[in-house]
Amino acid sequence: MKSLLTKEAYEEINQRIEQLTENSERGWGKMSVGQMCWHCQYPLQLAIKNKPNTSKGNWFVKTFFKKSLYNDKPWRKNLPTAPQLKAKEEKVFKTEHTLLKNLVNDFYAVRDREEWYPHPAFGPFTKEQWGQVQYKHLDHHLKQFGV
Repeated sequence: MKSLLTKEAYEEINQRIEQLTENSERGWGKMSVGQMCWHCQYPLQLAIKNKPNTSKGNWFVKTFFKKSLYNDKPWRKNLPTAPQLKAKEEKVFKTEHTLLKNLVNDFYAVRDREEWYPHPAFGPFTKEQWGQVQYKHLDHHLKQFGV
């Protein structure tokens, strides 16, 4: 599984993000390209901030869904989205695109950090798993928009 913490995957994701335009059309789902760029920011922010959390998460999610976050099997199209990650209004593509690029860079910049706090919903991840889940999420949505 590729990891956003490796130079190759980081460069690949950056190149693919650069190919997005405000006219990029989705292949599935309901989000516009601006909404997708906004949607992809929160998981990166969560990892970058690396704050301790007191949430125990959902045992069902941790038990049955967590491994799919960082394995080699692609996610299926039209997976449900957590309500707080759904863009309820249109987003300005240029703004969200720039913010997403900056967060990808910020995530890669912390690649040497050793302590990674647990995800609030999925619980503990290793450093490698954090990189894999970030890559997989971005890859899924970039494919959604044909890049």
